[in-house]
Amino acid sequence: MRVAFFKRSVLFGLASLFACSIFVLAAYFQLRQQRLPYHDSFVKEKADEWQAFGGTWELNEGAMRNESDERGAKLLTGSSNWRDYSLEADVQLLGHDGDAGLIARATDEEEGVDSYSGYYAGLRNRDNALVVGRADHGWTGEQTAPLTGGVHPFLWYHLKIVTVGCNFAAVVSGPRLALPAASTMIRKDCPRSGRIGLRSYSSGGIWRNVHASAAEYSDFQKIESEVANLSARALAVSSPNGQPEHGAKISTQDRDRDHRPSVTQPISSLRLVPSSNSTNASIRGVVVLTSPVLFVEDTTGGVAIPNPDAPPLKVGDEVEATGVPQPKDFSSVLQNAKVRLLWAGTPIPPLSVTASQAATGAFDATFVEVEGHLIGKETGPANTVILQLQQGEQAFRALMGPGRADLLLRKLKINSLLRLRGIAVVDSKYTENLTPFVMLLPSTDNVDVLAGPPWWSTGHLVAIAVSALILALVVQVFYGRVERWRLRAVLDERQRLAHEMHDTIAQSFAGIGFQLQAIRNDLREKNPAVHRQLDLACDLVRHSHEEARRSIATLRPESLESIGLLPALEQCARRLVNGGSVDIKTSIFGDERPMPIRVSDTLFRIGQEAIANAVRHAAPASLSISLSYVRDSVCLIVEDDGVGFCNTGDLLGFGLRGMRNRADTIAAKFNIVSSPNSGTRVEVASPLPPRFSLANWPVQIWRNLQERHFHA
Repeated sequence: MRVAFFKRSVLFGLASLFACSIFVLAAYFQLRQQRLPYHDSFVKEKADEWQAFGGTWELNEGAMRNESDERGAKLLTGSSNWRDYSLEADVQLLGHDGDAGLIARATDEEEGVDSYSGYYAGLRNRDNALVVGRADHGWTGEQTAPLTGGVHPFLWYHLKIVTVGCNFAAVVSGPRLALPAASTMIRKDCPRSGRIGLRSYSSGGIWRNVHASAAEYSDFQKIESEVANLSARALAVSSPNGQPEHGAKISTQDRDRDHRPSVTQPISSLRLVPSSNSTNASIRGVVVLTSPVLFVEDTTGGVAIPNPDAPPLKVGDEVEATGVPQPKDFSSVLQNAKVRLLWAGTPIPPLSVTASQAATGAFDATFVEVEGHLIGKETGPANTVILQLQQGEQAFRALMGPGRADLLLRKLKINSLLRLRGIAVVDSKYTENLTPFVMLLPSTDNVDVLAGPPWWSTGHLVAIAVSALILALVVQVFYGRVERWRLRAVLDERQRLAHEMHDTIAQSFAGIGFQLQAIRNDLREKNPAVHRQLDLACDLVRHSHEEARRSIATLRPESLESIGLLPALEQCARRLVNGGSVDIKTSIFGDERPMPIRVSDTLFRIGQEAIANAVRHAAPASLSISLSYVRDSVCLIVEDDGVGFCNTGDLLGFGLRGMRNRADTIAAKFNIVSSPNSGTRVEVASPLPPRFSLANWPVQIWRNLQERHFHA
């Protein structure tokens, strides 16, 4: 008992130590991943640690790009335990009426406008200002600092913010700014820690060189003093009326520059131009894809514009393109095109089609929506992500640029049902003649998981089967232990009863016999009748004493445990015929093997009763006891050459009925063969559990459970 308890304690201690080690290592790597200082890996096309809340965030040319005009799109990273730090990045706006900037100390983030708690500082070109404020699932405390020179789209600005305690400061510089702009905010209550993030509002944006490091109060004081200096310097560059020049004229001139009217034609008409024609054609449409090739679409179709001469564009922009059209089988390509931005717009909705429809080429170069089951995924050249899909009998592929697509590639599971929004192309440059068409996906946000893989996949079925087998094995072991404990309790109780009978009934019989013998010795010889009665009483007491001793021997299990079934039966037989002339023979056949306690104990009781019946009733000259082991059973045979009896099949004797009932408890076959003057043969054939092997142990468990259920 102590050894078992010690083993369990050691195993529990080792398991606890292992679990603690795993926890410590996980915590270490988590802290290591989210510690300051932090610098983005955009130039390495890596952004797995960033979490998006709205927007269409993708990596492009070493920068993070959001082409969505969504109000309040956010991309966050870092640890919620970061407290005092500075955050800086290069920021570029992609629209004429919105803002883009940085978030600090963000917590409780959700999708939606200002649906987070934290600070925000950004560039807003609607009023050409640096805007600073606090969001707490609502916008409060806005402050603005005018930018002399204005805020222009498609130009890089450097934005830096510092948060120390409840002190917040932001400063921005840029190529067209006459002076940097700065703003500070000091509040009594504030978020003390939180993550960092990128945010845009009603405009797309681009971010690069995102860097965060620990900050002190002196860093905040530097910006605070810079605010005072900038206020004084702003007076020197103010306009004659005393107001700072915000650059509104410059912004208007840039916005209206080169907006001369031109003659355009529908995109679908480009296919009617002869391939030998080198005359320029102009089209007008909406940008539906910017990378790897610029695609523009109008109500009649789409066109690919490789290597355009164009300003930075985003999805949804209205543009005008002029170039040399080259007709293809299902669409056209505009070569050597010059693209002019007309105005910023919102992305157009996709056209929902089936994979079979897209395979016809009727929707080539068009922004469409297709559903399909994911049947494969891989990484292609230049770290592009390739998804292999199938809808019904139609197979197709989807291509996505590197960056956050790596994270999506790991999350997507085979056999999931996906909805994809992208440009359907049938050009062999993309299809490689492997599938009829390919979907070019603008971002990971254009992939929706409609349903996960079915649970009856091969991997899941194998896992369920293995788990079921392991569970069945555990149940088998558990029930085996319980059965052994129960039988052990029965044997212990029998042993206790045997000791009590030995100390009470057997001793009482011995005492009564001694007293009766003493009374007989004291009586005179002239009372022969009394002597006969006393002799009869002494014989009854002696017989009862022998029966008690036999019952005690039957209850005690020591001999069966120590020497085995056949030797125990032989000892029992020799004890019963002690002093007589009965010849006892024993034999064993087959390969002896261990048997369950229930089986061996039941066979011992049946054999004991058979031997006792033969000795008391058959008057045999010889008695043979044999055990035969076959493949999955054991047979006990007790045979005598006594007087026998007429076996009518109606076993009315209590002993015979008891043997049959005992045989039924172990699902054994019980048979008695006897006839007058020909002896008696008692046969008991009991099934044994098959030998353990990987092929039959599930069947063995099932048989054992059925047997236990039957006996219960």
